[in-house]
Amino acid sequence: MEIKQLEDLAVRDKDHDCDGIGPSKACVRVEAVADLPTRFGNFRIVAFWNNRDAKEHVAIVRGNILDAENVPTRVHSECLTGDAIGSLRCDCRDQLEVALERMGALEQGLVLYLRQEGRGIGLINKVRAYALQDQGLDTVEANVALGFRDDERDYAIAAHMIMSLNVKSIELMTNNPRKVEQLTQHGVRVARRVPHLIPPNVHNRFYLETKRDRSGHYIDFSGKPHLMEQSDPVLVDGMIES
Repeated sequence: MEIKQLEDLAVRDKDHDCDGIGPSKACVRVEAVADLPTRFGNFRIVAFWNNRDAKEHVAIVRGNILDAENVPTRVHSECLTGDAIGSLRCDCRDQLEVALERMGALEQGLVLYLRQEGRGIGLINKVRAYALQDQGLDTVEANVALGFRDDERDYAIAAHMIMSLNVKSIELMTNNPRKVEQLTQHGVRVARRVPHLIPPNVHNRFYLETKRDRSGHYIDFSGKPHLMEQSDPVLVDGMIES
């Protein structure tokens, strides 16, 4: 069927069932679309069902992204303690709000909100990891001590969501090279990576340093951009950066 508006995606996906993407065979379908006025601007919200774990993910859409290229995009993993409660142990809430604020100022943009609490280990284990960090372990050491990898997130669902929205290519706001790699492996064309740096506070500086030193995130507190590859486009004045 011809897709002219986001609501058409829910009609198209009514009986959608595919072989899935990635090792987890993740398959998603659009279930509902609605207006979403926010303090950051007017958006539309698209709700997705997925076959992997039945968690409900959403896309927050600014403007017309159907069949669009180079759509500014943020893929954000749920963080109850940061997003909702305002924890200073991480930079998650700031990352989410800055992304929404920037998207709200653009003609088009996309924020995917994924239910992957605690880098995919869940809320209870995240609090257990916090307790181990209180005893001196860093983020990676705490996850490993609980029997997990440093990052258990799977971006196959995010890749399928982007494809389901008929987005042709994205400009990904992230400091995480694994996110770029996974989305690319799953068939998403990432036109470029846009740094998404948040100034540290006294409570999360060590956390951010660990993300940089142990998990390979492109974080430089001096503000110098770390390009993904030498061939990446250089950011210039007027482009999105943080």
